[in-house]
Amino acid sequence: MTNATSALRTSVTIDELIASAQELSLAGRWPRALRLLDSAVPDDPADRARLARAAAEVALESDWFTGSEIAGPRLETAAELLPADDWDLGFARLRHTYGRLLVVDGALRLGPEGKDPEVLAGLRRQARDLRDGAPDEVRGGWASMYLGLITDNLFADLAAAPAHYTAALAAGESGPDPLLAREALRHLGMHDHDGGNHERALERWRRATALGAGAGLVAGTLSQQLLLAVVARATGDEAGARALAAEVARWAGAVGAGRLHAQASGFLDGVDPTAAPPVREEPVG
Repeated sequence: MTNATSALRTSVTIDELIASAQELSLAGRWPRALRLLDSAVPDDPADRARLARAAAEVALESDWFTGSEIAGPRLETAAELLPADDWDLGFARLRHTYGRLLVVDGALRLGPEGKDPEVLAGLRRQARDLRDGAPDEVRGGWASMYLGLITDNLFADLAAAPAHYTAALAAGESGPDPLLAREALRHLGMHDHDGGNHERALERWRRATALGAGAGLVAGTLSQQLLLAVVARATGDEAGARALAAEVARWAGAVGAGRLHAQASGFLDGVDPTAAPPVREEPVG
């Protein structure tokens, strides 16, 4: 496969190209990762399909952290090139739908209120099907992770979600997949924090922070640092909480992670980024 510019042609393997783009994406260099993938001119239709799928996955990360809206067209392009039953494409579509249901007009909208029950039920069925039909343990773990997120954040079934996170953690640790383990620890720690077990939340969130940093996950590691600030505030260390959140806000702004910057700035104004939105009072009469 060739990678072409106006003055230079180089030859790289498709695996190396995709791995390089994925590492750029982890580092928060989403536009550069997409330019790298788009610069390749493979002869093999299968390679073109793999590049399109990788670009859709990078676009999903960009949408999540920056608030861009570029994943939809990328997924459509990948769908034109890949088989309809491609597991990774199905999982990418699941992530895209989940994100669109969770983040509305730039703000988190937790729970089922105002959302089509049939769409929510269909998304949960899709997550279960992906879990049960996963080609390996790690991908099954990722489907379990999103089944937990859907259960937790879209259905507000807080009691049922941790079992899915625990299954994801087991897959991430045995895989091993440090990013999957990190994601599971992050959300298990959320439940610890909500239940008042700050010591256990801190333990899990510290592990998640180290796993993300070790994998080169820049924006995600910053989001973990913000959770450490949450624990510091909850345990009475307001000065430490503010100092850490201020740095997270500064770094998030520097790498272009707009949503995380807004969360860290809100934390400095007294907003808990882990808190559920207030319950809306229904009018009487």
